[in-house]
Amino acid sequence: MVEIDKDTLRKVQLIQLEMLREVDRICKKCHIRYNIIAGTLLGAVRHGGYIPWDDDADVAFLRPDYEKFRKACETDLDKSRFYFQDHRNTEGYRWGYGKLRRRDTLFLRENQEHMPYEQGIFIDIFPLDNVPDNYILRSIKNFECYLVRKILWSRVGKVADKNLLKRKWFMLLDKIPEKVVFGYYRRMIQGSMRRRGKWVRILMFPTPNSEYGYYRFWYENSEAIEFEGELLQGIKEYDSYLHFKFGDYMELPPVEKRKVHPVSDLKV
Repeated sequence: MVEIDKDTLRKVQLIQLEMLREVDRICKKCHIRYNIIAGTLLGAVRHGGYIPWDDDADVAFLRPDYEKFRKACETDLDKSRFYFQDHRNTEGYRWGYGKLRRRDTLFLRENQEHMPYEQGIFIDIFPLDNVPDNYILRSIKNFECYLVRKILWSRVGKVADKNLLKRKWFMLLDKIPEKVVFGYYRRMIQGSMRRRGKWVRILMFPTPNSEYGYYRFWYENSEAIEFEGELLQGIKEYDSYLHFKFGDYMELPPVEKRKVHPVSDLKV
């Protein structure tokens, strides 16, 4: 595993900042709404930029805007510096959301060395899909999301999990053809587009709260927020969102929880 020192981490953050600027540029040009979310929005509010120990950045779009952004990357992305990946344009890509990456860099996550695609320094590009307003139905949807996500994760889990029986189980799940799994995921998206209520979520990413979703209006109402000296789009009602997601978000976590993701190779 590569140890990421403070100076190297800062270089990674500044490369990611280039990509955040590129997202903002494309979205302004193509009239697409986006929001910085999660730890990136928390960093903007609490630190005026990156959380000092954070090594990633998160951008979210409601599904229609995600699809617009994905198409815009085909024509408007500065391909001399960046490339966009999702499962529809990158063979072997196993995630149900996109990543924008910097060319001529490497950020090789531990236990993902065998994945058959380029793994440059990245920011996550998340689509938000509708989920039921009814809590019981939303809980069932959460379980469905969990199952599909574990099947997609199996390509990594079969080598990463420390439990032998779980590795064997992931080996079996990995035998399910990708076209079958992503076909099912596509039908999940189509089903979500037929409903429009109060709640949305990233279908193929854990939603670590007991509500199994987030309020739609948070992502429909954006405003400029300063991040590392740049003005990016963030959730206007950030206080209610951050309290919902993190609790007392202004309180710093204990030192032992201030960790970066483990990487086996890194090139900035």
